[in-house]
Amino acid sequence: MSYRAAPLDTFPVSNFFERVLDAILESDPQEKCSRAQQLFSHPDLQEANHSAAARSISAPGHPEELELVSPKHLKRRSMNSQTGRNILMHAIAHIEFNAINLALDAAYRFRNQSDAYYQDWLSVAADEARHFLMIDAYLVINHSYYGEYPVHNGLWEMAVDTDHDVLARMALVPRVLEARGLDVTPSMIEKLTHAGDQAAADILLTIYEDEIGHVGIGSKWFLYHCKERGLEPRSTFRELVATHLHGELRGPFNEEARLLAGFDAEELAALDAN
Repeated sequence: MSYRAAPLDTFPVSNFFERVLDAILESDPQEKCSRAQQLFSHPDLQEANHSAAARSISAPGHPEELELVSPKHLKRRSMNSQTGRNILMHAIAHIEFNAINLALDAAYRFRNQSDAYYQDWLSVAADEARHFLMIDAYLVINHSYYGEYPVHNGLWEMAVDTDHDVLARMALVPRVLEARGLDVTPSMIEKLTHAGDQAAADILLTIYEDEIGHVGIGSKWFLYHCKERGLEPRSTFRELVATHLHGELRGPFNEEARLLAGFDAEELAALDAN
């Protein structure tokens, strides 16, 4: 299965935030990717109407055939078969698809931020779109497609939980959910390489290297908003994790990558101590 290609034409609306909302609600993956990339190339921030309130979004647009299920209903397959690798790459495609929406929502939801803030999150959305298209092409080459297997929607649930506060969003989406990818991706790359699927391993390596920067952007704006509110970052991060995740962060942690992504040694020591 393949999706229709969408030209990078103008949006039907001119206001910046409406354009971002349209991209979030777009259900066609190729069109969503095109819109994310166009927003980054031509953000038109001078058209941003900061006085208009952001809409609540219970779910972003996604393909109609995509089945959302509880994580407990998802099966794991061995990477030694192409079907097993397709299932893994399909799961990662869904993570990247949701990551487009999460980055766009960070730009859409929180008003009266600096132009640099919006440009950062649009750059992340464009990167995530590129990642999704890489995996989508891999799936098509290997006789699969995005929507063939069921997926869960935990990433967007955290977006809903943090839609009231930019500080909570910066702490819990990039610095918790996306940072988890820094911990687990190296072992997946190793397993794919061992299975002889260098194409999949190379895609994950590209994603891993880019995600260090994405988590770093989250750290940058988390620290910015802590400073703006006169909050101590380490204790604030722990409090937000305790409130939203019952204080639980799963290890082991990729300390080298997390240090590059804006964590500090004291934070990592506290994570390891839990």
